[in-house]
Amino acid sequence: MDPILAITVIAVVIVLVFDYTNGFHDAANVVATVIASRAMTPAQAVSVVAVFEFLGPLLGGTAVANTIGGFVDLTGVPERLSLGVVLSGLIGAIAWNLLTWWKGIPSSSSHALVGGLIGAVVSSAGADHVVWGFAALAQGHLSGVCKVLLALVLSPLLGFAVGFLIHRVLTLLFRGARPSLNNRLRLAQYVTTAGLAFSHGANDGQKSMGILTLVLLLGGFIPAFEVPFWVMLACALAMTAGILTGGWRIVRTLGFAVYRVRPLHALDSQLTSAAVILSASLAGAPVSTSHVVASSIMGIGASERPRNVRWGKAGEIAATWIITIPAAAAAGALALLVLRPFLR
Repeated sequence: MDPILAITVIAVVIVLVFDYTNGFHDAANVVATVIASRAMTPAQAVSVVAVFEFLGPLLGGTAVANTIGGFVDLTGVPERLSLGVVLSGLIGAIAWNLLTWWKGIPSSSSHALVGGLIGAVVSSAGADHVVWGFAALAQGHLSGVCKVLLALVLSPLLGFAVGFLIHRVLTLLFRGARPSLNNRLRLAQYVTTAGLAFSHGANDGQKSMGILTLVLLLGGFIPAFEVPFWVMLACALAMTAGILTGGWRIVRTLGFAVYRVRPLHALDSQLTSAAVILSASLAGAPVSTSHVVASSIMGIGASERPRNVRWGKAGEIAATWIITIPAAAAAGALALLVLRPFLR
């Protein structure tokens, strides 16, 4: 088999494995509140989420894919090495996803992907092959890593603020309501959970679509960066498979360890997260579902009983957010070091 074809095939498989681990890792972020509030059983939640996660990458456009596929520039890098760089970045991201899942920490697959690719690119081709976007930012335009990082930084802040406000508004609206309202709130979560699943699929599925399209471009199998339909379908299927076997350790962290989630809290968190993530997808901004969901729960708790928010656990989650990019970058660079003898 031609070496370029062989490396491309391996890279495509690894992209889909990453997409699977992304769904596996982030499934808990999507279903945590609906399960914690007892609106659905785990089986019901996963079934609803799987359907709308599959539709997200197919119907959500390609704006995020274009952003992810454009923050590294491997022009002039030999084909084998360029494919190996992408492969190494993905391996670094997968390693971090599995480690944080094992520890039950809702870290960001998006941060891990960005970090893994940056580490692999810088250690092989040099920092000038990363599209940092600083020059464009000075001119008032967002591009490259600056656009990615700004979205990843702002999204949890928006999640906290919007969650805080939505909970205040709905608490006032339902003041004096009978306990039977909880049954209606649980039923409403079928809609909000579906919306959150769709928005997650539309944003996170596109990240893998962007990387897979980049692999095909580097291998010379497509003439320009345009996402083929089969790539959309493959990424939707891989993420859905990951959702169906999701990591329940993280459900306990988000559903119980940050703040006690009841039906109204769950509904508010789902509304907040779906709105923030879907808005980011339409703008082509990759965001972290885990960050948005976790920060929305913190905002809801802070708006109701700040003392009851387990800020220590929240601090652990925030620390993981901070170290994800450098840790994944180191893992990506290490993976390239191991693979480099096979890329010559």
